[in-house]
Amino acid sequence: MLLKFTKMHGAGNDFVVLDGVRQHIKLSPEQLRLLADRHFGVGCDQILIVEKAGNKEADFRYRIFNADGGEVEQCGNGARCFMRFVHDQKLTPKREIVVETQGGLISPRLEPDGRVTVNMGPPVFEPSRIPFNGGSGAVSELLEVAGEALDISALSMGNPHAVQLVPDVERAAVEKLGPLIEHHPRFPKRVNAGFMQVMDRHSLRLRVYERGAGETLSCGTGACAAVVAGIRRGLLDSPVNVATRGGLLTITWDGDGQPVLMTGPAITVFSGEINL
Repeated sequence: MLLKFTKMHGAGNDFVVLDGVRQHIKLSPEQLRLLADRHFGVGCDQILIVEKAGNKEADFRYRIFNADGGEVEQCGNGARCFMRFVHDQKLTPKREIVVETQGGLISPRLEPDGRVTVNMGPPVFEPSRIPFNGGSGAVSELLEVAGEALDISALSMGNPHAVQLVPDVERAAVEKLGPLIEHHPRFPKRVNAGFMQVMDRHSLRLRVYERGAGETLSCGTGACAAVVAGIRRGLLDSPVNVATRGGLLTITWDGDGQPVLMTGPAITVFSGEINL
C-alpha cells in the first residue's frame, strides 16, 4: 500500500499527518508503529489522521495514534498542525474550524503570524472523568510512586494528566518516574506525566512523559494542564509562557468553567510517500 504523508511538528513534538479525506486509510497497529519508527519508518511521536466529520457541528474529524499504535483522545500540538495541514492542503478555505476528537470538539484558528490558537475547552477535575481512581478533585493529590508520595495535580484536557512541581526541570527524574506514573494503577487509561518548574507569575518550564510515546520535546495538552495546575495552586497568572525543550507555547485560562487557549507554532517539514 502506497501512502501519502506530510511530516510536521509543533514546537518539536513531531507528527506524520495523513489525509483520510482524499485517500482511504485503514492501518493496523503494526503499520502505525512502522510509520512512527525513526529507523524503519518516517519517525514521529504521533500519527494524525484527517477524516470527514461525523458530527454536524464539526468541519473535520481528528484521530490521533501514539507511536505504540494505540489511539488516544487528544493532542494539542497536533491540533495546531491539523489546522495548518487542512488549510495548506486546501481541504478548507476557513482560518478557524471546529474539529471532532475522541476528547470532544476543539476549535483551532490560524493566526495572521502563522501560529495557531486552539480552544481546548475547559479543563476537567472530576476524578471519574479524568479518570483517576480515589481522587478528590482537589488541586493537590498524593500519589505513591517508587516508595515516595508525590504531590500531583490530576486533571483532563481531553486526555489525562498528572502534573507535579519540581525545583529544577532539567534535573527532574523524568526517565525514572515518567513510566511509573504513566502506568500507575490509579490511572486506568494511563496518564501523561508533567514536570513543571515555575519561573515567575507568567512563565514556567516543562517536560512531559507522554502516554505511549515517552518524553517528547513538547506536549500541548501537557502545557495546558501545567498552567491550569499552576493557576489553581496560586503560583501563576494568565497568560503564561511555557518553555518546552522544543519551543515556546502561550497558554491563557480565566478560571473554572472557562476554556483553555493555546497558541504556538505549526511547521511543515516535508511530504512524501511510503510503501506499507
